[in-house]
Amino acid sequence: MIRLFKHYIPHAVLLLGLFDLLLLIVAGEGAWLLRAAQIGTGPGSVYTRVVPLAAFAGTVWIAMISVGVYGTDALRSMRYACARLLVAISLGIIGLSVMDFLVPGATFWRSTLLYAMGFAILLLVANRLLIGSFIGTSAFRRRVLVLGAGKRAMRIKRLSEKDGSGFAVVSFLGMNEGALEVEEAIPRAAIHDLGRFVENIGASEVVLALEERRNALPLKDLVRVKTMGVHVNDFSSFMERETGRVDLDTLNPSWLIFSDGFSSGRVISSAAKRIFDVIASLTLLLLTLPVIALFAILVKMDSRGPAFFRQQRVGLYGRDFELVKLRSMATDAEKDGAKWASQNDPRVTRLGKFIRKVRIDELPQVWTVLTGKMSFVGPRPEVPQFVTDLDDKIPYYAERHMVKPGITGWAQINYPYGASVEDSRHKLEYDLYYAKNYTPFLDLLILLQTLRVVLWPEGAR
Repeated sequence: MIRLFKHYIPHAVLLLGLFDLLLLIVAGEGAWLLRAAQIGTGPGSVYTRVVPLAAFAGTVWIAMISVGVYGTDALRSMRYACARLLVAISLGIIGLSVMDFLVPGATFWRSTLLYAMGFAILLLVANRLLIGSFIGTSAFRRRVLVLGAGKRAMRIKRLSEKDGSGFAVVSFLGMNEGALEVEEAIPRAAIHDLGRFVENIGASEVVLALEERRNALPLKDLVRVKTMGVHVNDFSSFMERETGRVDLDTLNPSWLIFSDGFSSGRVISSAAKRIFDVIASLTLLLLTLPVIALFAILVKMDSRGPAFFRQQRVGLYGRDFELVKLRSMATDAEKDGAKWASQNDPRVTRLGKFIRKVRIDELPQVWTVLTGKMSFVGPRPEVPQFVTDLDDKIPYYAERHMVKPGITGWAQINYPYGASVEDSRHKLEYDLYYAKNYTPFLDLLILLQTLRVVLWPEGAR
């Protein structure tokens, strides 16, 4: 994987994305040449079309990222990838048409967009048939040597066997640290020279997956391996990189303290985040005010009670604030206290099912973002009753409050709606990853991916 602004991106995905971007430029240029030939005019120099070509390729590429074209499911299923590609290209063409209307002459002629759309579909599908068929092969997967043969080693083995995995385990070494879970592990005593063994199997990374490090950590061998240019990683850091979450089952305070992350240098990033929140929330409020007003009236007509739902939530540094949403449940939904929403929750009104599915009920939260109590991106704020309970049951739960809560977040785009302590534990792993690795780049990625969650709202309740 390559680390871009503290966030890991698989080499295969990066390569596929760059090929896609290049092919989009080719599709745009091909559309331009075809249209010029049809109307009997010279195409002119390609340098005069740099801005239109960049606008076309960039807009469609961003739409592809937004709808999940580079997600695991799209990488392992051609049908899934083609469906997302069609949606992405359609959204990109609509966006370009709007840009051409707002800024005439700055983008493509609208008459070329249909050709560009057709060329893009053909080239991108062909790219997946040719390049995409190789991204799961060993040529694009890191070769990993695992030191350990216990439960942690078994977790790495299962992770490597999943579709879309970016690494392959070439060998396991049993380090005499306890019960043997991986039967094919080679005993450490059978390897005379670990450095030579690493070189012979062509491993590019060594992962320490020991259940107990005392008297089992081969420091001299690891120094030799490190000086050979082979990356040495501990289990927690490896799992964070490969899964995009902090593994609570193996997390210890020393790793959290000494690992990279939670940088004090995020002051500038936080200032930029706040500026974006203010500008975006003002713009969004102006654009969606008629929608909010319309559905506020519909909510009043659909069921008895106020149009807006107000509730105390826990925000930055554990401080309470008032959250405002369009009401989607009956007014007495929490007469016995706060409860998690469930599948086909009877408390949800007829209109509430629709506005929750398309996330319209979330629009009034933009005001909370404008006032500074929330951000567009961050961990979802919970009610104080849930926080008190979860803080007692889940380690490090309070650390999620070290960043401002958000309307959308890393956990929301990676984990379906949760309604249990175990679900909250899994979502906390993603929240901790976000808090640890926050950058404006990660915020942008989350905002783009939120469109996928809105278009395919599997987790809405």
